[in-house]
Amino acid sequence: MTVTSDPAPPVQRSARARFFDAWPPLTLVALGWIAAMVLVAVAADLLAPYSYSALDLRARLAPPVLFGGTWLHPLGTDELGRDVLSRLIVSVRMSLLIAFFGTAIAATVGISIGFVAAHFRGKTEAVILMLVDAQASMPFLIIALAVLAFAGNSLLLLVVLMGLNSWERYARIARGLTIVANEQGYAGAVRQLGASSWRIYGFHILPNIASTLIVSMTLTFPETILLESGLSFLGLGVQPPMTSLGNMVGYGREYITRATWILLAPSMVIVLTTLSISILGDWLRDRLDPTLR
Repeated sequence: MTVTSDPAPPVQRSARARFFDAWPPLTLVALGWIAAMVLVAVAADLLAPYSYSALDLRARLAPPVLFGGTWLHPLGTDELGRDVLSRLIVSVRMSLLIAFFGTAIAATVGISIGFVAAHFRGKTEAVILMLVDAQASMPFLIIALAVLAFAGNSLLLLVVLMGLNSWERYARIARGLTIVANEQGYAGAVRQLGASSWRIYGFHILPNIASTLIVSMTLTFPETILLESGLSFLGLGVQPPMTSLGNMVGYGREYITRATWILLAPSMVIVLTTLSISILGDWLRDRLDPTLR
């Protein structure tokens, strides 16, 4: 005679454990850093203790507090006596604005082209895919350097160039997901009801593929920050008197042995910001992709 025991009751996890399962500590830290950077960008004029272009030659190359300096300039000053903290705050706003508008342009252009390819198919799709492959095979940094060198260092041109980077990624994603959506029932049903193509793509297909596109944006956003920083570091990005994170690093490289703090602060902000956005993108992918649940 065999005795069967009742199955053990499921272990009840605490609310704290369930919270950290949904919101890992590393993701919370990344969200906190991103929120702080957004706050700095929005309230830069209020947070900056000095004007980012104010000169004080008597205090040039003053060290930060951790290097024996005073709280008058917590992060020290640069070669012209400009307060590093004030310039860092304004640089965060400039770099985030460029990355935001650049990513928005790339997403808008790429999604629109992807919709066109999925809608017309045939020769139109073939031409678009050829352009996508050509864009993906080109070293965009070299193209941006050539354009900025010959056309001038305009801020508007820089933002447009940032927008032309990685649009092909959005085009491929939008095309593939739109083809799948067109083969599903809801898109055909709306089309049979007489809805226009604008309404079908804008109000029905786009919301259903938005999660994948949002994850892609979180991956291309840090790439745009790094690209702008690289161009500014080379002197072809944001031009004086304006400042950006890459611009600060570019000026600080000449004083790396005497005043490390000039490039240390913006370099750390670039690394932490791009890392935080990448962590957030991975978390969003895990939350929004049903195949990973």
